[in-house]
Amino acid sequence: MASDRIVERRRVFQQYKADVKERGKPFYPYAMFHDTIMSLVVVAVIIGLAIVWKYSTPGSHTGTEAGWLGKLLDAPADPGTINFVPRPDWYFYFLFYLLRIFKWPETVILGTIGIPTICLVLLLAIPFIDLRAERRLSRRPVAIIASILVVLSMGVLTYKGATAKEALGSELVAKIPSWAASEGFTGNQKAIAGAKLFAVSGCLNCHTYNGVGGAFPGAPNLTAEGAKNKGIAFQIDHLKCPACKTPGSPMPSFQGLGQQNLTALANFLEASKGSKK
Repeated sequence: MASDRIVERRRVFQQYKADVKERGKPFYPYAMFHDTIMSLVVVAVIIGLAIVWKYSTPGSHTGTEAGWLGKLLDAPADPGTINFVPRPDWYFYFLFYLLRIFKWPETVILGTIGIPTICLVLLLAIPFIDLRAERRLSRRPVAIIASILVVLSMGVLTYKGATAKEALGSELVAKIPSWAASEGFTGNQKAIAGAKLFAVSGCLNCHTYNGVGGAFPGAPNLTAEGAKNKGIAFQIDHLKCPACKTPGSPMPSFQGLGQQNLTALANFLEASKGSKK
């Protein structure tokens, strides 16, 4: 059976060579020449757009005003912001929304590596699995349906990722009363103010607190941080320069939050003595 397929493929190939010699043109150099010309055209268009983008921007030294194709530069980053929501480029929106579906820590690996890798492997394997010479769409229902489903799924995921709304920590802010009751700082307004800042500043992207958070490797659980009795001054200094207090720490500096916010965070951390329940 396998030998019959090999014989048929050789026959088809020889027929192709004969047809090319009689009335067609071989892929090399004709098709390659066309592809090369088209590639050069695409590169030229990109270079032209870049030149227009650069020289159509008013005040090109600063680049903060919009030109024909947008601004060269955005406003300087504010290190003290507490409401910035990072977003991927549009062509990663499908993966961005896929991560929102697989949002539990145990399933993140499936959304980021598992599904995309499986789909890529299947795509690479198709030419080795389907060896038929049939090209008519009506006789390839599985391939056509699979292609349509892939395009539709990526389109829907891209749209959902583009229109997804971020909670900006509101879901975490709603947990503060339970945190305060569990940790015993219900009447401590300074600690509650720090808890609100903690909830919206992205701290839980890495750290864990009362069973919530990212559980980033090396990021300590802060549920009982106050039980270590490090003191307000230490917490503030650590937030300003984590590597200064904990050598080798990958945690970024939060000095841009300002002294008042840092003090609130420090009060919250010191009030977190561990769950009483």
